[in-house]
Amino acid sequence: MFTLTEVASLNDIQPTYRILKPWWDVFMDYLGIVMLMLAIFSGTMQLTKDQVVCLPILEQTPEGAGDFLSHEPVETADGFWNKENAIGEQAAPLMAKKPPENVAPTIHSQPATFGQPQPTGVRTKLDFQQYVFVNQMCYHVALPWYSKYFPYLALIHTIVLMVSSNFWFKYPKTSSKIEHFVSILGKCFESPWTTKALSETACEDSEENKQRLAGASSLLKHLSTSSEEGSPNQSAPVLTKSGVTFSVEKLVSEVPSMTILDKKDGEQAKALFEKVRKFRAHVEDSDLIYRLYAIQTVIKTVKFILILCYTMTFVASIDFDHICVPEIKHLTGYTKFHCTHNMAFMLKKLLISYITIICVYGFICIYTLFWLFRRPLKEYSFEKVREESSFSDIPDVKNDFAFLLHMVDQYDQLYSKRFGVFLSEVSENKLREISLNQEWTYEKLRQHVTRNSQEKLELHLFMLSGVPDAVFDLTDLEILKLELIPEARITAKISQMINLQELHFYHCPAKVEQTAFMFLRDHLRCLHVKFTDVAEIPSWVYLLANLRELYLVGNLNSENNKMIGLESLRDLRHLKTLHLKSNLTKVPTNITDLSPHLIKLVIHNDGTKLLVLNSLKKMTNLAELELHNCELERIPHAIFSLNNLQELDLKSNHIRTIEEVISFQHLKRLTCLKLWHNKIITIPLSISHVKNIESLYLSHNKLESLPSSLFSLPKLRYLDVSHNSIVVIPLEVGFLQNLQHFAITGNRVEVVPKQLLKCTKLRTLCLSHNCILVIPEKIGQLSQLAHLEVKGNCLDRLPPQIGQCRLLRRSCLIVEDHLFDSLPMEVKESLNQESSVSFTNGCKCLSDGR
Repeated sequence: MFTLTEVASLNDIQPTYRILKPWWDVFMDYLGIVMLMLAIFSGTMQLTKDQVVCLPILEQTPEGAGDFLSHEPVETADGFWNKENAIGEQAAPLMAKKPPENVAPTIHSQPATFGQPQPTGVRTKLDFQQYVFVNQMCYHVALPWYSKYFPYLALIHTIVLMVSSNFWFKYPKTSSKIEHFVSILGKCFESPWTTKALSETACEDSEENKQRLAGASSLLKHLSTSSEEGSPNQSAPVLTKSGVTFSVEKLVSEVPSMTILDKKDGEQAKALFEKVRKFRAHVEDSDLIYRLYAIQTVIKTVKFILILCYTMTFVASIDFDHICVPEIKHLTGYTKFHCTHNMAFMLKKLLISYITIICVYGFICIYTLFWLFRRPLKEYSFEKVREESSFSDIPDVKNDFAFLLHMVDQYDQLYSKRFGVFLSEVSENKLREISLNQEWTYEKLRQHVTRNSQEKLELHLFMLSGVPDAVFDLTDLEILKLELIPEARITAKISQMINLQELHFYHCPAKVEQTAFMFLRDHLRCLHVKFTDVAEIPSWVYLLANLRELYLVGNLNSENNKMIGLESLRDLRHLKTLHLKSNLTKVPTNITDLSPHLIKLVIHNDGTKLLVLNSLKKMTNLAELELHNCELERIPHAIFSLNNLQELDLKSNHIRTIEEVISFQHLKRLTCLKLWHNKIITIPLSISHVKNIESLYLSHNKLESLPSSLFSLPKLRYLDVSHNSIVVIPLEVGFLQNLQHFAITGNRVEVVPKQLLKCTKLRTLCLSHNCILVIPEKIGQLSQLAHLEVKGNCLDRLPPQIGQCRLLRRSCLIVEDHLFDSLPMEVKESLNQESSVSFTNGCKCLSDGR
């Protein structure tokens, strides 16, 4: 037999799970304990006191004559006995007496006389052991099975009901989720951030903030008015067909500073946000907990109906009196026995009590089913919480997550309200802002400030949760780079950064406050924006009236690549440089708004073919044009309309022929032509007509020869034909008297003509990785030579006259060490002399520029 403590452990759920037990589950648990105690009490009583007491029923005389006993008294050795007092005799504890030794064989009719003792019963010839045997036999034969096994059935039923009530806490696929949920819920309820976040939102609803929002609206009107005044003949900025919203609504109002939160509490709250996010993703994808709870409730209801049906049937079978026919006449001489069940009365009362409790239990189960199916428990709305807390972004949840929150509401609705704070992105962003400012102090930010190649102070912040407030205290900062910061906010404190000229937003949809926008509009000169979709470009970018340079890197094509999704740029009245690195199929028509003042246009197309360039014709003031990796096969004719063009760069295209180069003679200002990294096979003779060319880049093509007409360009100063298949340097190269930079690296040249040494203004000469056998001794005539590359040839030695190049130093002489060591000592000492810093830097710049 189980002890009460052992059985009660089946219902011992962790106290923390009480928040998931509504009143009906708690009530059913108590009813289960009562039924358990009733079953154990019944079983204990039955084991200790349950028995039957049986006496034989005399149906006939021992000789077999006659029928049932008459009412006449029977004479015995101790007196007379009749049927009436026989029953009374059986009720007495006969087993304590000796059984009568004999019974008269005949029935006497002699009545008892007055004054003599009355008959006391009939003695049988059964021994004490026979009575015990008969009692045991009749206990199993005559007693109904329900009278014997009721306590055990009640115990089994109660255990099944207890297991059914708590099975969802024990089932592996649900217990882990429930345990995780209860743990997170408790921490969210007790977290200091919950109270602070709710108090902060109360402040944001004040009239002061409403006035700030009203101020933002007035700023909108002001900006719109100023835009119209600046361009009276043009309409205000409008939406393009790409669907990008163009407004200044992203100019956020200034918000009060956040309450200081303990660092440990902040870290705990950040961990809770992450846990809630992962738990929601893990639980919302199924409704297993809901289904399991509904199934176990249905099982309990079916169990209740089953118990009630058969119990009501057998309750009447529990009786005090029973007739037993054990078929042991051959052992006792009697066929029937009259038995009494001494526990019948108690068991019947206990059974009625058990039925009553079961009925109450069943009605609660029915109510639970009604609650489960009358409302959508797999959906949970935080609408009331959103209204009370002002966190309008708390999402509604579904499936098991929703069901668990409904169960918690039955315990206390305050839990779900406080839990909802950790589902809000606004709340999480506020927490991140506090933690960010605590981690990134002014001293730490100052350590990350560096100087770039232009000797400008630069700060690069990468993958932070926001922009630390201390950034705006770096008043001497000139360049600020923000990368992968999802909640970047530019506050009014940026107005302190009077030296700030350049901003970089890499996948960082920054929001600006009103005062901050006004400062950027007046002071910002250069802006870099890297994005995935054009919609991520902040709308305020198109209102920076004093912006000089704009770099946009990302997808500028709208859906299906049919329409360019770029906002109107007409308000960028001072923009000089526009850099687009994207996948355009045509030049955006909106950039024509910049045509009166745009000087430089750069399009890097990442391998997407640029089909339409007609918009370029309108940009008559354009001085520099770069079309990189645009899959161009010929020089676009639209370029020949750009009369003010000074530099053209068509790098990394598929240009095979440049016969159109003759048209460049009409571009009188064109001085730099870059056709490198293409597939050009030959240079047309008409190249000689482009008299104003000063720099010509033809490296990384498929040239096999250089036409003599190439060297009739009187102003040519920079010529790069590296990485081709050129075998011979034409003798006409000596005509380039203004040539300062000549690069023919990576070809198949075998001889360096002496005519090349007539170009006395040469400062850079790159002859590496060819088949050159000898360097002419007259190289010493190049008095201006400052950079020489001859590495990777078939040289046996270097001419000693190389020491006559007074500007050449060892750091700018690119040659094998053994060849340098073969030079005379005085030449090596001359080349190893220290040069001025400015000259060395100039040498490096020439090398890098190639």
